[in-house]
Amino acid sequence: MVESHVQAAVLCAKSANVQLRIRSGGHDYEGLSYISPKPFILLDMSNLRTITVDVKNELAVVQAGAILGELYYRIWEKSKVHGFSAAVCPTVGVGGHISGGGYGTMLRKYGLSVDNVIDAQIVDVKGNLLNRKTMGEDLFWAIRGGGGASFGVIVSFTIKIVPVPETVTFFRVDKTLEENATDLVLQWQQVAPTTDDRLFMRLLLSPSGKTATASVVALFLGGANELLPILDKQFPLLGLKKENCTEGRWIDSVIWFDDEEAFEKGAKPEVLLERNPNWALFLKRKSDYVQNAIPREGLELLWKTIIEMGKTGLAFNPYGGKMSQILPDATPFPHRKGNLFKIQYSVTWSDPSPAAAQNFLNQTRVLYSVMTPYVSKNPRSAFLNYRDIDIGTNSFGKNSFEEGEVYGAKYFNANFQRLVKVKTAVDPENFFAYEQSIPVSPTKA
Repeated sequence: MVESHVQAAVLCAKSANVQLRIRSGGHDYEGLSYISPKPFILLDMSNLRTITVDVKNELAVVQAGAILGELYYRIWEKSKVHGFSAAVCPTVGVGGHISGGGYGTMLRKYGLSVDNVIDAQIVDVKGNLLNRKTMGEDLFWAIRGGGGASFGVIVSFTIKIVPVPETVTFFRVDKTLEENATDLVLQWQQVAPTTDDRLFMRLLLSPSGKTATASVVALFLGGANELLPILDKQFPLLGLKKENCTEGRWIDSVIWFDDEEAFEKGAKPEVLLERNPNWALFLKRKSDYVQNAIPREGLELLWKTIIEMGKTGLAFNPYGGKMSQILPDATPFPHRKGNLFKIQYSVTWSDPSPAAAQNFLNQTRVLYSVMTPYVSKNPRSAFLNYRDIDIGTNSFGKNSFEEGEVYGAKYFNANFQRLVKVKTAVDPENFFAYEQSIPVSPTKA
């Protein structure tokens, strides 16, 4: 596949008045990149996957159909002391991940993927292949966190690769409720968003029979001997010991974060090149942002709920560091200073029956409701890449703008209006539309 094929697909779909759905990696939590209630063309970008790494200038050009594992591997091939600030899952497609404001374990040091994008190529509604200079700064701003599929087809990104030390440290510590998990979470909320910006400590809360477990899963951009005194002082309830830590290369941490068991069995970096197209389960994800620490009574209610549910868990991803230094309107991704952490609600199942789906969907919705007093308000914010159609969809009728504003304000806060302005300028007839795309201005609808 070459760029001209993408241009032809856009022009063909437009002339035939058929929807275009764009898939890079396929990690779309609601499947909106590859299903539609209307006739559509699926533009599969997976063969548009060339990656060029320039270590001297600390740059890489990566096409939208490449997966993150391929990107990490190609960087590692050229340099053992560089990486990229993006997701822990290696089979995520670059196009959707970056354009939606994707993040990873280095966000507190280097920000989001979009904070490290310096150029892009996009095919617009007229079939033009544009770069940063020819698309203009407004559209370039919009596709760095506003999602690409509302504006055109992302072909490639030019990114800044970032320095990483020769040795990094990663660890997991698990505590049950009987081992004072509640106190651990209370302390984590104080430490994780404020500690050394080289340290990312994801917190996983999960049911475990009649109890629940809090797991701290972490990456530190440095050695264990430097990390241990930091956590001894700031996070004593974690009780981290040297034997809990694994030291290795940054590429090793990528493998470990994706699959600890495979890492323990000696998986090599080449495992990151596997696209695993035939692996699939059912899932539901939701998101929230937390701006004030959840108090003890909130955590106790949370434990009670997830134990009763039995399957749904949460991931707390800490902010602070670089995330607090970037203005909320620098990119469409607005969730910066003032946010302690982001929550991902997560349930995965294998039973294909409608009854099972309804049960697990209800679990996430009940848990989401229980958390209402403890999360952001006006709007209750959400993360675009944790796609969630519960928070609103668009029928693109006469109330299209109002419907779009419901989910748009949650994903983009005050940046939604600027995204609408860009959308109206570059795609006034709203060709690039899907259930949660950016609507055009109501005066142009």
